[in-house]
Amino acid sequence: MTTTTAGGPPRDPGPAPAFPLGEPRLRRLPTLLRESPVTVGFVAVLWVLGAITGSLAHGPPPALMGTVAAGVRSLGHGHLWTPLTAAAFAPGLPSYFVGSVVVLLAGALAERRLGSLRFAVAALTTQVLGVLLALVVVRVILLVDAAWAHELSRFPAVGPTTLAVGVALVTSAGMGPLWRRRLRVGLLVLLATIMLYGGLLEDLIRFCCALTGLACGPAFHRVRGHQTRASRNTPLSGTRRESRVLVAIIVAASALGPMLAAFSPTAVGPLSVLRFLFTSTSLDAVTVRGICTDPTTAREVCRHLQRRLRYTGLGPAILSLLPALLLLVLADGLRRGRRAAWTAAVAMHVLLVGLGLLLLGQAVTRQPRDELATEALRHVHFVLALAIPLLGPLLVLVVLLSTSRLFDVAAPQHTYRAFLAKAVGFVAALAAFYVVAGLVLRSGFDQHVTASALVRDFPQRLVPPGYLGEFEPTFLPVSIPATVLFEWVGVGFWAALAVLALRSFLRPVLRDDHSAAEARALLVEHGGSHLSWMTTWPGNSRWFTADGEGFVAYRVRLGVAITTGDPVCAPHQLNQAVRGFADFATRNGWTPCFYSVTEAVRVCCAGLGWGGLQVAEETVLPLGGLAFTGRKFQDVRTALNNATKQGITAEWVSLPTAPAALREQIVAISQEWMAEKGLPEMGFTLGTLSEVDDPEVRCLVAVDAVGRVHGITSWLPVHAHGEVVGWTLDFMRRRRDGFKPVMEFLIASAALRCKSEGAIFLSLSGAPLARAGRGAAAAAGQDDAMQRLLELLGRSLEPIYGFRSLLAFKEKFQPEHTPLHLMYPDLATLPTIGHAIGRAYLPTLSLSESTALLRKYLDVGLGSTRHRRVGPVQVSGGSSAAQG
Repeated sequence: MTTTTAGGPPRDPGPAPAFPLGEPRLRRLPTLLRESPVTVGFVAVLWVLGAITGSLAHGPPPALMGTVAAGVRSLGHGHLWTPLTAAAFAPGLPSYFVGSVVVLLAGALAERRLGSLRFAVAALTTQVLGVLLALVVVRVILLVDAAWAHELSRFPAVGPTTLAVGVALVTSAGMGPLWRRRLRVGLLVLLATIMLYGGLLEDLIRFCCALTGLACGPAFHRVRGHQTRASRNTPLSGTRRESRVLVAIIVAASALGPMLAAFSPTAVGPLSVLRFLFTSTSLDAVTVRGICTDPTTAREVCRHLQRRLRYTGLGPAILSLLPALLLLVLADGLRRGRRAAWTAAVAMHVLLVGLGLLLLGQAVTRQPRDELATEALRHVHFVLALAIPLLGPLLVLVVLLSTSRLFDVAAPQHTYRAFLAKAVGFVAALAAFYVVAGLVLRSGFDQHVTASALVRDFPQRLVPPGYLGEFEPTFLPVSIPATVLFEWVGVGFWAALAVLALRSFLRPVLRDDHSAAEARALLVEHGGSHLSWMTTWPGNSRWFTADGEGFVAYRVRLGVAITTGDPVCAPHQLNQAVRGFADFATRNGWTPCFYSVTEAVRVCCAGLGWGGLQVAEETVLPLGGLAFTGRKFQDVRTALNNATKQGITAEWVSLPTAPAALREQIVAISQEWMAEKGLPEMGFTLGTLSEVDDPEVRCLVAVDAVGRVHGITSWLPVHAHGEVVGWTLDFMRRRRDGFKPVMEFLIASAALRCKSEGAIFLSLSGAPLARAGRGAAAAAGQDDAMQRLLELLGRSLEPIYGFRSLLAFKEKFQPEHTPLHLMYPDLATLPTIGHAIGRAYLPTLSLSESTALLRKYLDVGLGSTRHRRVGPVQVSGGSSAAQG
């Protein structure tokens, strides 16, 4: 499915959902049946055949298995139909469930893209050719690894997932560049890892079906060549970032592979020997000590049991998994382009290869010499069995070395000096704790231990037990406290190392080459959007264009560079500023996100092939012909008249120069409002008293005859060609027991006064997750499914934040509506972007505050009498584009 965006060529939104999001539940099944009849029909046949043949519980009965399953012997017996029938059964009930889900997900997507007839042909082709290719590969494997080939030939294979991966790779040929590359690399790496570690015939067939689908894909999309070419010619922003993601996927797969081997009891692949780095035995130290004290026990047997004892228990198992966890952390650093992550990943894979070679050398030299001559062939296979697992880390090392240029993002200054200091300090403290605790628990070991023995043993406690190889333990624990100390010290070391590494990758490298004063000067000159004064607020970093005539204000949270509204520059430089900032963020390993931006920026981002969502509705009040007359302004006129009757007037003040008594009342009103909420004050694009305390920001306060302040609003200047042309509402607070319609009074008073001063408009700022109508988003070509998800979120949060109430409140002034957008480079980044925006608004949210927020949401959502309604003033101040 290709959509056309304004300002750019067709854009592939990525894989379409199996059925439209937000569609009524009762209509989903007919929609699925109508759009994917072949897929649904195949799943139905799968379960019906399983039920009729009694195959649901444990797979096809033995007599039937030989007739319908794919395998070397099946074809040898003349069962030429087995490449097809193998996909119509599964080896057991869990496989029926998993296979059905996989087929429905992959099949529904593929059938909607290809059409039912082309989909059916693609499924049959990839299934048959994939099975035949796998059986040929088995013959080839027989020449190099007879043991694995024997396992592949022993049991035939059934399962529908082989068909699903084939059509998934066929479908990838018609996707856009980002999703095509990610699906192919991710799926092929995953299937290759499963094949090399699991090693069953079904794993091999699945991988071969994927290769067949990859090869056949272009042929099935040739009919739609114009769409494929269009997707391939789509401007691709961030190819450097995408390449980093692909390398990170490979490194992550190399870390997950050994884990897969550890938890797969049937793993027989060439890399499955690595399961012994993770598995534990049922031995205990007392049993081993009893065996070793028996004079009839051979020394080699005793040493073997002592080595196996290292794998015993939960601690050694977790310790063996933690280096893989560290690799996953390094993969995240690689995704961000961090040079330190690349260096550490290279070092770890060099270490893995080195340890593998050391263990291989020890194993070879310990073989009896007479066997080297008399059983040379068996010895060669023994060496190959140990050498093949080295290929995985070696290939990943080659990938890392060949892509080193991609990882050039340096950490902030002194980051790794601090990292090293913390790591060394932690290891020293851990060593001291191990020695002291070991001396206290000396009776819990199988022999007398001394401080020097504990010091010498400490480095071994940090090494995963599988890599200790032929090293004999000096002593072993026999009591529970000593066992905990012996096994869990290394767990603490690797866990701390992973946490420190992750924190170092999350530290952004912020550069601000110009002063805030220069940014203000550019803002006054060019104007920007109605919200651009927020770019001057503390906490923003600024990227400047090469000529210094424009800038983008942004904040980095969780690796996402979130802009504070539009770029500030001349209109003809907008496209250049958007592209420049996107490239700048990508070079630094961040995901660029243009947030709360206007239509002009949306068009520029669409030209890069980006996606977008409308996240807010800005309400703008033109002042040219404004007169609060007629029935539609009845509430506003009532507020103005009642204020006059009660002797309440509106006064312009500047908070930095306001009288002390007035300032104290404003602070007290704000504190009262915050105390009533019981939550921390939000920031980012939401002004607080700190942002109001600016001589360029005007405040309009409602004061009665005795000087009592009833409410306050703050107004941010909007410039054009060096002149103030409008004002934007930001901060709103009212006294709880004061004049009720004070906000209507203050906004109406501000509009009339600004009009008399020659201002062109007032912006009442934005209402997040609320829209006056759906037409704007549809015209913008946005993803309707995601937009409906945002509407659902807005409805869910309405009881606590009152987004729609805020928009309804502003409707009293009959404003014009302008959509504000969030633009993102890739659909897959949206969850991270959402989390990052939340962190930008509430960077210091504590656990207790999070609990209070959840409790308040539940109370209001369930109709609690304590929080029956949250008015618009309680949402936040005037709020900016998207305060949620």
